[in-house]
Amino acid sequence: MKARKRHVQQTLEFKTWGGKRDGAGRPPKGPRSSERHKKRARFKPTEPLHVIARVKRDVGRLRKRHMYKAIREATFCVAKHEDIFRIVHLSIQGTHLHLIVEAENSRALAKGMQAFEISAAKQINWALSKRLRSRRRGRVFTDRYHVRILKSPMLARRALAYVLNNWRHHEEDRANITKSWKVDPYSSGILFNGWKEREERPFWALPPPTYERLLVWFPRTWMLKEGWRKHGLISLYEVPGPLMS
Repeated sequence: MKARKRHVQQTLEFKTWGGKRDGAGRPPKGPRSSERHKKRARFKPTEPLHVIARVKRDVGRLRKRHMYKAIREATFCVAKHEDIFRIVHLSIQGTHLHLIVEAENSRALAKGMQAFEISAAKQINWALSKRLRSRRRGRVFTDRYHVRILKSPMLARRALAYVLNNWRHHEEDRANITKSWKVDPYSSGILFNGWKEREERPFWALPPPTYERLLVWFPRTWMLKEGWRKHGLISLYEVPGPLMS
């Protein structure tokens, strides 16, 4: 008699993509990972937001006059969305932007930031192309902007101090072009009425006649109009520490 064949069950291995394993998922775009792609937390229309938008490394330094003008033009672009989205404060740092915004809901935030970033990217690419005499195309901002919800007057005050005095945090106030300024010329600080020193000398911050201010909006939320003042006015010389939730 022939020997009976024995059937042995084998486990087949399939190649997979994604999943929780080393190297899985979309690779980070650049040396610093951006905001994770997860659903953003919900916020109320009464809660302002602190937004951080980073630019790609090859864009170069933002604290230059031609970059300032490019970003300033983008602030005009979002004016048509003022009923649902407003930039209340903005500061331009070397590699990133800090914005304090008000938005009616998540959709309004996405729409407003999309309009701002698209316009800013076009203006920055145009400015770089003109300066380098070589057309620059492609992305300007990294993958995703970061959002912090300001749910209390204390958080609102912290964010205002951090955004408007961020140049002191990065020691940009020691640069030759800015050391004669009391407020950061690459920010909307000149328009801020919550400086402690403003009450002592009302006309300390008159800018040069040629200075072109950023287009920002008066706040409508109680948190940015009055609430943050419960924790004290902000000094021109206050150096903000790291952000805390």
